[in-house]
Amino acid sequence: MLRPRSRPTPEIGVGHWSFVPLAWAALGGAGLSLFLGYRYGWAEVQAAGVLALVVVAFAAALTLGRARYRIELALGEENVTVGERAFGRIDVENASKRRLWASTLELPVGSGRAEFSLPSLGSGQTHEELFAVPTRKRAIIIVGPVKSVRTDPLGLARREVVWTEAKHLYVHPQTVLLRGAAAGVLRDLEGQTLRTVTDNDMNFHALREYVPGDDRRAIHWKSSARNQSLMVRQFEDTRRTHTAIVFEETQSRWNDDASFELGVSVFASLGVNTIRGDGDRTLLVSDRVLLSATPKSFLDSTSAIEPAVGEASSCGAEHLARYAQDCSLAFIVTGGSVDSAQLRQEMRNLPPGVRAVVFRCEAGIEAQIRTHRLVTYARIGSLEELPRVLRQAVSA
Repeated sequence: MLRPRSRPTPEIGVGHWSFVPLAWAALGGAGLSLFLGYRYGWAEVQAAGVLALVVVAFAAALTLGRARYRIELALGEENVTVGERAFGRIDVENASKRRLWASTLELPVGSGRAEFSLPSLGSGQTHEELFAVPTRKRAIIIVGPVKSVRTDPLGLARREVVWTEAKHLYVHPQTVLLRGAAAGVLRDLEGQTLRTVTDNDMNFHALREYVPGDDRRAIHWKSSARNQSLMVRQFEDTRRTHTAIVFEETQSRWNDDASFELGVSVFASLGVNTIRGDGDRTLLVSDRVLLSATPKSFLDSTSAIEPAVGEASSCGAEHLARYAQDCSLAFIVTGGSVDSAQLRQEMRNLPPGVRAVVFRCEAGIEAQIRTHRLVTYARIGSLEELPRVLRQAVSA
């Protein structure tokens, strides 16, 4: 999954009033008590029914009326790295011309909820609440919307008003810098020389006779004068490095959650350093292309990666052949539960001539590297080993 699950948001500024289940039980008990009291002449039972009705009516009266607040929800950072604490602020102002009673503010945070006591505010008075969001796991956390809640002392009636929209807090995976390890690999300023001959490029190859339809700008006039016929220049085709990175999210390929998170961090580190380079790139999570305009947008997308339940219909090499046929350098990030024989079989689906590095991520293992033809297989057990493993894999 690559998108946060959004929760339905009621219309801002519109109140919602309701009884809690206990209040409905009290009303039901009051009706039954009044019926039995009148039917059998039990005065005590009638009194209990009347008392229950009075209590529920009093609870409803305490929650009636409309409060006018001006509330702002602000996050200090909308993007943090896993393990860092994210801070936020709620600013409340009484926008009415009268004093407002004390109430409660509710702030949904992910699957949890925070509550703040809002004191009685005079007209124009303000109140500020600070909060912190723990980020122990990589995720996209939905913060808000802020709601004001007014209840009676017994908690029988409840009036809620939504005052803000929800905000998204992106908890990015941990990454490492690969500038030194990837020099000359993740970027290629001059391109790779191929054996293909073309009429338009920068690397001169040879001369040939002019053919009608050739670009006149390619005519080499000195050679034409010597040979008494028009000669045109030919060039060797050059191509900029196209780096493709694919992350295999199928749950069956991963031994545990720690290894999966290690794989996401490896994928994110490779992706960020590729984006900061100048070459072409394709970043995939299985068969889905991620946004990669900037490191931030890419890391926002990696915050939502989750294990995919079930068996994959195709492998990472097949995804590369489908979405990045012209890539010259490929990285495949997969789990440690895939055996070597299966990986070698899957690598036969790579596009022809592609230099590939396969990272098998398994938390806690020692790094191992071996190369077979154009494919290097690297086992990695911690994110700190990635620069060294990448350097060795590229030079293998």
